[in-house]
Formats: sequence, C-alpha cells, structure tokens
Amino acid sequence: MNYIDAHSHIWTPDTAHYPLAAGFRRANMQPPSFTVEELQAQMKPAGVNRVVLIQMSFYGYDNDYMLDTIERFPDQFVGVAVIDQNAQDPEIRMGRLQKQGVTGFRIYPKDQPVERWLDNEGLRKMFAFGAKRNLNMCCLIDTDALPSLDKTCREFPDTPVVIDHLCRIGTDGKIREAEVRALCDMAVHKNVTVKVSAFYALGKKTPPYKDLGPMIRQVYDAYGPERLMWATDCPFQVVDHTYLQSIELIEKQLNFLTADDREWILRKTAERVFFRS
Repeated sequence: MNYIDAHSHIWTPDTAHYPLAAGFRRANMQPPSFTVEELQAQMKPAGVNRVVLIQMSFYGYDNDYMLDTIERFPDQFVGVAVIDQNAQDPEIRMGRLQKQGVTGFRIYPKDQPVERWLDNEGLRKMFAFGAKRNLNMCCLIDTDALPSLDKTCREFPDTPVVIDHLCRIGTDGKIREAEVRALCDMAVHKNVTVKVSAFYALGKKTPPYKDLGPMIRQVYDAYGPERLMWATDCPFQVVDHTYLQSIELIEKQLNFLTADDREWILRKTAERVFFRS
C-alpha cells in the first residue's frame, strides 16, 4: 500500500529566498530545518508517496515555500494554505491558490473569543466559497471551539471541514470523556472528517501510543473509517519519535480495524478529501 500523510509542515533555513513573517526569528524554527528533501527522506522509506503540506506559521500568509514545493513535485504534494481569515474578500485569494495546488485552508480562533470565532464576515465568506469550490476548512482547534463550528456547519452543510489532530484531545496528558463525546457528536455533519494524527503530542505521548486506542475507537465508531485520515504532523513527530511509530499505531496496534479500514485511514480518505481535481 502507498500511504498518504495528511499533515506535515516543511520549512527551509534559506530565509533570504523565503523570509520569515513579522514577529518570527530563525530561533523560532525548531528544528532549524525541515525541507521538502528532509520530509522525503522520512516518508519514502515508510511507504508514503503523497503528503498534504500544511503552511507553517513562521511564514505567516506567505505560502511561497509550500507552493514552490507543490510546483516541483505535483504528484507528491497538495497544500493547505493560510490566508488572512479576516480579509474583506478572501475568496479571491482562495481561488488563486486553488489553481496552485491548494485544496484546503487552515483556520483557527486567532484573536476572537472561542465561542464566536466563526462569526466574522471573512470566515463566513471562506465557508461559502469552500462549499462552492469543494475546498476544505481545516480547523486547528480544541474542543471548546466545537460549538461554534457545529453552528457554522449547520449553516454551511456543503462545506468540507477537517478537524486536525483529534481536536487536540489529550495534549495535557488527560483524555476526557466529555471532550471525546463532543468530537464524536460532530459526526452528524456528513462533510466533517477528522485527522487521526500527532500521536507524539497526545495522551501519554509514548510509543506505541496504545493508550490512544479507546479514543480512536470511539471516533471510529462515530465517523467510520471513510471519514478518518492518518497523519504524522512532521517534523514534530520525528523529533523524539519516528515516522514508522506513527504509522504502526494504525497498521498494527488497533485490533478493531480491518484491512479495509486501514486502507481508508492510511490512504483513501485523504485521497478523497485532498487529492482530487
């Protein structure tokens, strides 16, 4: 099987050609380098032949390094871009980026109260354009942002929505049942998918990550394998852990998954959601 990693960042120490955004310095880049070549050195031995690249915060709204990578390797990569979600006409920028291999846009509460983070006009326009062009709204959120997302999904039911990293449940080491239920309740929206990812950062944060199994089982029961996708969140997965340890949780550790389930989670869901014309 050729896998798809649904979430990896890349950046380059070449800040002359790819300058950092205001407020960032080279010291913020940890690790100091994770170029596309370094990603390829991780992914290829693990059987991963395609990756969804996520714009890195170091670059702000300048998506050029990601876009240049997609142009160089169009068969390997698509992108999730970051634009100004408070802009007056974000759909203009979205349309341009779609032509350059972008199939999603990362959104997050930013400077808004979490209970109203999706109320601004720019984000509403992004959701509307996402429905029109089948562009994913990729949410980097905690569970306290789900009520607002639930409301917006009801208003824009045709907009594809992706929730990153199991909604970051367990980043403090505790997996709370109420938070898992809140994530599972979002399965009522048929265009919502979830990234089963960033295992290094959740729960006990220790391979083989089997403590995450009960949460993943609940999310699997709610969404089904066709709406779950595996991802590493590289390079952070490979700072202290390995790429293969992330894959092996899905491949070998979760006995409730069938071979067909694994194919969906490791490839087919991301292929349907992100890799399409």
